[in-house]
Amino acid sequence: MNGNSRTSRRRRKRRSYALLILAGGLLLFGIASSTLYLYLQPTILRIAVGPPNSDDQKLVQTLAQIFARERSSIRITPITTAGSVESIALFAAGKTDLAVARGDLGLPANAESVIILRKNVVVLWAPAGLPAKGTKRQPVPKIKSITELAGRRIGVVGRTEANVKLLRVILSESGVNVDNIAVTQFATNQIAEMARDTTLDAYMTVGPLESKITRDAISAAAASRGEPKFLPIEVSEAISKKHQLYESEEIPASIFSSSPARPDEKVDTVSVNHLIIAPRTLSDTKVGAFARQVFNVRQQLARELPNAPKIEKPDTDKDAALPAHEGAAAYFDGNERTFLEKYTDYIWGIILVLSGLGSVGAWLRHYWKGDEREQYETHRDNLLELISRVREADSLEHLTAMQSQADEMLREALYCYEDGTIEEGDLSAMGLALRQFHDAAADRRAALGSGAPDMQRMRAM
Repeated sequence: MNGNSRTSRRRRKRRSYALLILAGGLLLFGIASSTLYLYLQPTILRIAVGPPNSDDQKLVQTLAQIFARERSSIRITPITTAGSVESIALFAAGKTDLAVARGDLGLPANAESVIILRKNVVVLWAPAGLPAKGTKRQPVPKIKSITELAGRRIGVVGRTEANVKLLRVILSESGVNVDNIAVTQFATNQIAEMARDTTLDAYMTVGPLESKITRDAISAAAASRGEPKFLPIEVSEAISKKHQLYESEEIPASIFSSSPARPDEKVDTVSVNHLIIAPRTLSDTKVGAFARQVFNVRQQLARELPNAPKIEKPDTDKDAALPAHEGAAAYFDGNERTFLEKYTDYIWGIILVLSGLGSVGAWLRHYWKGDEREQYETHRDNLLELISRVREADSLEHLTAMQSQADEMLREALYCYEDGTIEEGDLSAMGLALRQFHDAAADRRAALGSGAPDMQRMRAM
């Protein structure tokens, strides 16, 4: 009964241990499944862009649609703003992950470039005047160079102060006293009004070369006041060196019109980048993946958005005026780290944690089976004691009882081995002791058998 009770307790304990292992396995499986699910979910980045219905907004919306359709790992959610200034304000407040902005609009200190969407080029021109009635001869323009703009009045397309600031840089570097210049700004929907203003001596636009706004402004001014005289910025190289946010560019001949040619020859100018920015703290992996996806869909973007600008990579030099985000720079320079390089520390950390859990598990297992180990050691010691007692057995019945005890000890040892409480070496030691017991029992049985007749005669007397 005692043996059956121990067997029953052992079985219950074995079931409890199995349930504990099962619960631990299910927990680890749940953690692994949840981690994998979260890893496979696309990363969503918010991007501020404006104004509504602008080319920038259309481009970002098209990118968002392409990313969603291609089931890309990075998705973008456009946040429409009134313009770049408002987008930068959201960016500075941490309410967006990315923003579309002009590089000279006073970006926050933590802003870094990800992708250049386009180059905004400065176009400066002066009206030559309309031909006199009855003649086709074009009048000679009054203003032929930037230095002749001193004391003049200039109309600037666009309400942003950044355009006025850029004009003042150009005039100042060209030797013109900016205090004597009058500037009037016009919204993009006031081009006709600007063209009819005869008090203006020159015009300025800032935008991509293919910009419809620039072409419309030049055409409207030409229709109202005669063919334009494009004013070259001869100090463009000096400006790019002194003001690193600006770059030296050229306006190709006939870019705005081929008949008549506008301009009739290439013109030196300056440009400023219009780009997507990200905070320095945004994950390198996320930014690198975003930049990769944008460049991978450039051809598709051009098919779906014919007027899409030519996307370029930012300056990845460390001393750039607006440094590239490390994630974007790693992708463009081919220095992206592999999975193992990125997560080696985490992998080793997980290995150490698992090793620690294994050690804890081994300790718990040892603790859990401590009483069974003690039972095995007790049975082993009892078996060794039984070997010495078997030689003193005074009857076959006594010997048979000892044999039953030895069999029970063997059964307990086998249970302990099955449970993992003892090792194979322990079981071998138990087997060796049991063999010695059987040898001693056999010798004692033979001795008792040979002495049986004498014992009978003694009882008869």
